[in-house]
Amino acid sequence: MPKILVVDDEDDLRLLYADELQDEGYEVVTAGSGQEARQCLEREPFDLMILDIQMRGESGLDLLKEMVREREELPVILCTAFSMYKDDFSSWLADAYVVKSSDLSELKEQVRKALAKKKPA
Repeated sequence: MPKILVVDDEDDLRLLYADELQDEGYEVVTAGSGQEARQCLEREPFDLMILDIQMRGESGLDLLKEMVREREELPVILCTAFSMYKDDFSSWLADAYVVKSSDLSELKEQVRKALAKKKPA
């Protein structure tokens, strides 16, 4: 069962994503900050990270750059309320970019695609 790390500072969204993705058959761990995400990654391996961009105290884009340097095998999907970051070169490092919506179809599709083309560790 693929394991997904959801990183978002909004409690309700983390809960929603976890419930929806668990219903799709994934194991889901959530983190409310970049620091918490780093601790999760130190403890256990993940197959995919879903990462918010604007979080209290830290940019998801900074965490994305760190992941590309240190864990290039880990696919990352940026999931944000803002489409404006699509033009930021840093966002191009992610495997996918999804604008938050109450309809999670696009996010689920990008999860399937990212896991299907996951690079070997």
